[in-house]
Amino acid sequence: MDGSLPVVVAAFVTGLLGSAHCFGMCAGLSGLFAVNASVASLRSQLPMAIVYNTGRILSYAFLGVLVATVGQSVVKAIPNIAAPVRLAGGLLIVIVGLQVAFGWRFLAPLEQAGATIWKRIAPAAKNLLPVTTLRKALGLGLLWGWLPCGLVYSVLLLAATTANALNGGLVMIAFGIGTMPAMIMTGISASRLSQFLSRKRMGAGLLIVLIGALTMAMPIMKFSGDADSGTHIHRSM
Repeated sequence: MDGSLPVVVAAFVTGLLGSAHCFGMCAGLSGLFAVNASVASLRSQLPMAIVYNTGRILSYAFLGVLVATVGQSVVKAIPNIAAPVRLAGGLLIVIVGLQVAFGWRFLAPLEQAGATIWKRIAPAAKNLLPVTTLRKALGLGLLWGWLPCGLVYSVLLLAATTANALNGGLVMIAFGIGTMPAMIMTGISASRLSQFLSRKRMGAGLLIVLIGALTMAMPIMKFSGDADSGTHIHRSM
């Protein structure tokens, strides 16, 4: 985990308190298990909902491993880029924090591009409806993980900066776990939960910004140290 811990924490906080963003995009899918559900019916539907969301998180993890592997290849090809990549990771955490705090959509163009892929995947969901078994729930969840979402893409960029397949997967798993409470509760008390999360967005966003700033501090200090060393060597000569 080492230096990727701040990224994993940021991903989890983003998922947990940035979930208000997900209601508009995912409510229809998540509602397959929870629309107009009562607390009693939730208990019977809970295993299905957990499996459903587990499928989504598995897709996130696969994408995280994929993008982090690409990042790892770049770092291996250009070793000196490791510190700048870490700096970029911290900057991305800051951007994600601002996105959560103010509802900005920095990656709307990328989200639109992802919609093209989703149009090819979405028809497969018809074969899984109605969702009557855990197997169908898992399958639909795996498809759901490919739904275009700017917040997911932001965290995927964070995963890429870890430049490590395992850490990239962990980042996306942390994000997915963070979103689970909101997604499972969608349709039961969605409006109240959305209002609660919205009230917490500013504080959560600023917390993520702080994590990003701390993540950026180490490479900045390294750059400063290298610069000071170079100046010292130059003066010695």
